[in-house]
Formats: sequence, C-alpha cells, structure tokens
Amino acid sequence: MKAQDVLFSIFTPEGRENPFPALARLREIAPAYYDGDLDMVFLTSYADCQSVLSDPSFATPDAQWCQDRHPEWREHPSAEFFYSSLLLANDADHSRLRRLVGRGFTPRRVAALEPAVLATTDRLLDGLADAASHGSAADFQELVGLPLPVSVVGDLIGVPAADQPGFSQLGQDATRLLEPVRSPEDWVRTDRAVGELRSYFLELLAHRERRPADDLTSALLEAGDEDTSRAELADLLLLVFVAGFETTTSLLGLTVHALLRHPDQLGLLLADPGAVPGSVEESLRWDGPVHMTERVARRATRIRGVEVPRGASVTTVLSAANRDPQEFADPDRFDVRRTGTRLLSFAAGPHFCMGAALARLEASVLVRRLFERFPGLSPAGPPVRRDSVTLRSFDRLPVTVRAVAAA
Repeated sequence: MKAQDVLFSIFTPEGRENPFPALARLREIAPAYYDGDLDMVFLTSYADCQSVLSDPSFATPDAQWCQDRHPEWREHPSAEFFYSSLLLANDADHSRLRRLVGRGFTPRRVAALEPAVLATTDRLLDGLADAASHGSAADFQELVGLPLPVSVVGDLIGVPAADQPGFSQLGQDATRLLEPVRSPEDWVRTDRAVGELRSYFLELLAHRERRPADDLTSALLEAGDEDTSRAELADLLLLVFVAGFETTTSLLGLTVHALLRHPDQLGLLLADPGAVPGSVEESLRWDGPVHMTERVARRATRIRGVEVPRGASVTTVLSAANRDPQEFADPDRFDVRRTGTRLLSFAAGPHFCMGAALARLEASVLVRRLFERFPGLSPAGPPVRRDSVTLRSFDRLPVTVRAVAAA
C-alpha cells in the first residue's frame, strides 16, 4: 500500500475509530511524508514532531498566513478571530497575549479551583446515578464529560453558573475552526458562535470593570495596558473558554473509555488510587484529545531527506508520536503504571498548552471520584465518536452503573 493510501485511510470512518495501525505503518514506510494533493508534510515520529513543535523556525499558521494563503477566509469573523488568536499568534504578539492569560493559570489559581472541581464533580455524579438507576443506560459525555469542564472554565473566567449551559453548543460550533476542511455550514456555525461569544465576553468585561472579582476576566483587565483593546481581551476570554472545555471534555471521555476497555488496568486503579494520575497520563498518551496540529516552515529545510520549502505546511501527528516505539516501550499497550513518559498531547515549545495543569486536575478528580462511587461502571453500547479530523472525542459515551458503592 502506498504512503498516500495509508495516510488517507485515517480519514475514513474506520480510520477515525482506530487510526493507530495506519499511523504505525506510515511511520515505518515514510515517517516524513509529503503529500502533493494536500501540499503538506506529515510527521509521525516522536523525535520529528517534538523537534518541529519546539523549533522557532516553524511558526503557527497565523493571520498573515491566512491572508497569504486563504484571503477569502478573512471575510469570516470566525477566521479573523481564530488566526489572530493566542492559539496561532507568533513571536511578540504571542508572548504579549500569553503573559496576559498566564495570570489565570498560575499554580495558585489552578490549585484554588480544586474544591470547586470536587464539588461540581460530585454534583454531576449524582445526576449520573439518577439517570443510570434501575440499570438504565446513561450518556457519560452529556451528564459529566461536557458539563464539568464547562463549569470549571466558566468559574475560572467568571461566567455566572446560570449562563454556562448555553455556552456548550456555541463552543462546539466554534471548534469547527480546527478542522482543516470547512464546509459552508461550518462557516455559518463558527461565524454565529464567535459573534455571540464575543458579544457576551465584551459585556462581561464591562461588568467586571464596574464590579471586579477574583477571576480571569478581572485579572485581564488589571493586566491590560493602552496597547490592549477590549475586543482583544474578549477574544482571549473566548479562546480560553472554548479551548478550556472542548479538549478537556475529550480527555474525560477518552480516559473513562480507555479504562472501561481495559478492566485489568481499571482493577489496578481500584486497588491503588495512587495510580489515578498515571491513568490520566497514559490516557493522554494512548488516545489523546488532539490528533494533529500544524506548523509552517519559516525557512527551507529538510526532514529525513524530505524537502520542506519555506512557507510549507507541516503537520505533526501527535497521536502517532505518542505511540512511537522509539520513545515508548510496547506503545500500543495501555498501562496505568507506565512511568517516565514525555507526552506531546499538550504540544511542546512556545505553544505548550497553558491549561495542561487544569486539564490534568479535572481528569484526576473525575477518575478518582467516578470509580470510588461507581466501581461497577460498564459500557452500555458502542460510543459515538465525533466526526473530526483534528480532535479525538466522543459525542456520546453510554454507560451503566452496577453495584453502586456508598458515596
């Protein structure tokens, strides 16, 4: 099978469900593969992905890239937001925006969120218990996996609890921007979502100017200067909100699914709660939320003999890198006691995910409380994966509760 056939197989429904055999094959035959139809280099080895993500000679596809490559996209408010955002900014713009948002992700602020994470988790697990009573199937994603991160990031930002539920669909619509190919319907959804969220966060900033609080919105107002507009602060809040719940929702569902698929590993965790953080790390490695991410070459170079011209797009396939046998022994085995892993699930280099510590906190609290309370949690049918090239996530994860332990 040719390299292109192997690559394209991961975009089929079967490939989205289990891309790992195809990615392993691609890494064997062409670890740095240039596809002429897509005009993109795909990297599948850990070393190459880590190098590109950390190398300043590779940039993110920012507003200038968008203007040069796809000027028609700038007509969309969602594209104008996305390609100018912290997620894709470079150099001085990136450093300035990251310093601003960094005030919301200090170790002190993240640690201070733990009691709220615990309380919200327990409340949502009450709802799961009610929905799964009498042996009924319940959707973990709907009842826990989605509302937990929405609540946590909403509290971090300062979004009132009453407003948070309505944001879920808007956030999911906005993340269609992450897809490399967008349909006309995607553009309609993302433009509408970004417009509504921008308006909301501008109003929240105005409210916090009058009534400051201990939240990220107030911290941004305090940290901003004459070079920072209210629109820019609103876009920072929008990005933190969408990125803060979408990938964490994915992480929660993927972690629970991985543990349920591996009852022997779940048994180890039940016997030793100290294995919970390791189970989260292993889930991030084994099937992480972000499938792949793109960089742009700032100068001509070569990767494993493959010519990479200046301006070329390079996709680091994180799912493949995290299962590279050169970096991880027996990489296809899910092992909650694996140690010494250096994950690329949160990227690397200047764009390493600022919310990594918070995502790990949420996942660890959830896994510990979920299986303490429901050690008999079981699948209740096949999960439904999201139709996405970039994100690994479940839209639905049906479960049942057996032998519920006392809370």
